[in-house]
Parts: sequence; C-alpha cells; structure tokens
Amino acid sequence: MGRRMKTLTKTLTTVTMLALAGCAADSEFSAAAGEELLSVDELAVTADALTSSVPVGSTLKTTANLNLRSGVGTGYAVRLVIPKGANVVTVNTTQPSGGWYNVKYNGVTGWASGSYLTLVSTPPTTSTVRDQAIARAQTGVGFSYWWGHGRWLASGPTSSNKGTCTGNCPSCTHGGSYGADCSGYVAKVWQVPSTNTNVATDSHPFGTIHFVGSNALWTTISRDAAKKGDAFVYNSGGAGHIVVYESGDAWGSLWAYEARGCSYGIVHNLRSLTSAYKGIRRAGWN
Repeated sequence: MGRRMKTLTKTLTTVTMLALAGCAADSEFSAAAGEELLSVDELAVTADALTSSVPVGSTLKTTANLNLRSGVGTGYAVRLVIPKGANVVTVNTTQPSGGWYNVKYNGVTGWASGSYLTLVSTPPTTSTVRDQAIARAQTGVGFSYWWGHGRWLASGPTSSNKGTCTGNCPSCTHGGSYGADCSGYVAKVWQVPSTNTNVATDSHPFGTIHFVGSNALWTTISRDAAKKGDAFVYNSGGAGHIVVYESGDAWGSLWAYEARGCSYGIVHNLRSLTSAYKGIRRAGWN
C-alpha cells in the first residue's frame, strides 16, 4: 500500500509541475495548437518589408511569427506573438514609426515591425475635406521650421530642399526656400483664407493670436468633440502654438501634425497638450 501511495504521489507531482510550467507568464503560445511560438529577428531587414503609410483600418498579414510589442522598438515588452499568416488591422495612425506599425490583433493593440508585414487590403475611401487636409499636412512633414512663413513642396522634402533652422525663434536663422511655422502650416492645411491653396506659395495670413480668437473662418469646439483635421491652439503672454489633430485621446496621448519648433521642423508625432489648448474647427466642416 505504501509503494502504491509513493507512485501516485510522484505522478501527481509530475503532472502539477508540468501544469505550472505551462502557465508561465512569459511563455507565448499558439491559440490553435497550444505550442510555444518563436518569433523572428525584428531587427532584420527583408526585401519585401512594408514601409509605406497605409490608411487606418488597413488589413496587414504577417509573413512570420511576429512580436506585438507595447511600444516602438525591441526594447518594449512583448504582449503576444502573432502567428505567421495572421491578419492584423492598423489603428490610430497612417504612418509607420521607425518602420513599426500600430496594429490590433485579437483585441490586443501594440506595435509590430514592418519587416514581416504585407498589405492585404485598405478600407473603402471617401475623400472628404478632412481627408484632404490630412493629406496636405502629410506633404509638409520633414520640411524645416521657418518663423513667419508657410511654404513647402507637395512632392515632399529632400535633403537639399527641406531647409534648416538654427537658434531660438523669433531670433532664429533659416536657410533655404521652404518651411513653415506652426500657424503658417495650419493656414495651408486648412486653406484659410480660401485663396491659400497652393502649398508652394509663401503665405502667413494668421498667427496663433488670431487662431485663438473669434473669426468667421473657424469656430471654437470642445476638445472632446475634436475630429480628424481639427486644431488645438493656445496663445498667452505673446507665446502660442497650434497643431492639427489626427487621432487619439484629445486630453491624453494624441497624434498631431505640427511645425513644432526650430530644432524639430514639421513633424507628425504622438504627444500630449496642456489644458491651455482649446479646440477649433474650420468653418464649413461638420
């Protein structure tokens, strides 16, 4: 009887240890097969890597088992491993960040390397005034900050035409023929006044002191009501700034297009804004 009890105890101990091993928090398993998934080297550069911007809601497919991480880069935690051949959907932003895409898989949102993603399909598009504004904003990204100006090329920047900015504005020094400051940039994106349609023509009709006030060309809105293409602006004590809102939490982390400053230039970035910013909307946009 004692021998049988020892055998049974040993068996139960082995089963318990195996069960506990299978519940390890850092193990990654295939939902279908229950087997551990090993991911690829995300730092590798593949010939068919996805690098272009894609509309939010696009479907991408993994070409290998791929880590879904909590942030951009291999230094961030792995939330799960997406199996090879699985579909993911892009969220929050149209452009990759350093080659990484913000995607959702099985209800979990994170970042995945474009080295092992291919485009399957994009959502149906209807070109609205808001879509067109964001498209104009995208063409300005990469050009320099140019105090008191608003001008860039719709074809995008190159190393020779993007311009340079040095020093502290307004006493900064600009080199080149293209660039914009924050309000010159938004005026082009919004096409205010209605004649301000050519991004290559230098124009700076308004400053933040104007955008923060009343005008027939825009209205004040609640930040909670902000939609793609609206703007957030502040002006206080002679200082001000304005950004074009794309997506995200209007009171937390949001994606914005902006001429951010002399050392930044025109950028598309994830950032937060203080409560000093108020929402505004171009007249005629619902």
